[in-house]
Amino acid sequence: MKDEYTPDLYTLEDEEGHEQVFELLDVMEFEGEKYFALTPYYEDPEQMLEDQGEVVILKSEFEGDEEMMVSIDDDAEYDRVGEVFMKRIEEMFDFDEEDEEGGTLPS
Repeated sequence: MKDEYTPDLYTLEDEEGHEQVFELLDVMEFEGEKYFALTPYYEDPEQMLEDQGEVVILKSEFEGDEEMMVSIDDDAEYDRVGEVFMKRIEEMFDFDEEDEEGGTLPS
């Protein structure tokens, strides 16, 4: 029996009230805080191919007992966390150098 991949999906609302579905790529504890790396999710493969590969990084914050994902306001914090996440994501997918045709292939 073949295992099916089921992504962890989250519907998030931006400051203007627009909802978008994101796939969770990674979660990590860093400098005493919890962070999430997400990417836009598309059911249509064509839309997925057209996506720019954006990674959104959010921070965990609690309101009472409810955990929320919130924007990181501090640019320096965002840059530090983003750099660590990008290294982790590259390692997860373990991309090799360019192949003979100029693309990259996972190893």
